[in-house]
Amino acid sequence: MKQVTGDLLDLAETGHFDVIVHGCNCFHTMGAGIAKAIAARYPQALVADKTTPNCDRAKLGTISTARVTKNGHAFEVVNAYTQHHWRGRGLKADFGAIEAAMRLVANRYAGLRIAYPLIGAGLAGGDWSEIAPRIATALAGQDHTLVLLPT
Repeated sequence: MKQVTGDLLDLAETGHFDVIVHGCNCFHTMGAGIAKAIAARYPQALVADKTTPNCDRAKLGTISTARVTKNGHAFEVVNAYTQHHWRGRGLKADFGAIEAAMRLVANRYAGLRIAYPLIGAGLAGGDWSEIAPRIATALAGQDHTLVLLPT
């Protein structure tokens, strides 16, 4: 797993990545964190999310996608369904769903430059030390990068 510091969306828009992945809940609610920024900048990602069944636990571990072109650079936005809901405190991330969604990403986007934030370790309450090895396993052999926000 490579690691860089910066803004994931800006990096994608300047041609650094072919695919960006972020964690979503199953309720069509992209109202906080990076999901909110993605919905605002790339409304087609929110449209893709809303084509999936609302509130459905069966979405966990699946993905929806949207093709985006910004500043002359085309890339795919992947909504990875990694938590059922967003309400309350505590752990909302589903570690198995994170791994399953990332395996789908690895299969669909093999050979492309894939990037993601700390999926499941922010608002979803997961422990990155438990999540990172699952992502590394799912994306083994792929060109993938963790993008951390500057501190």
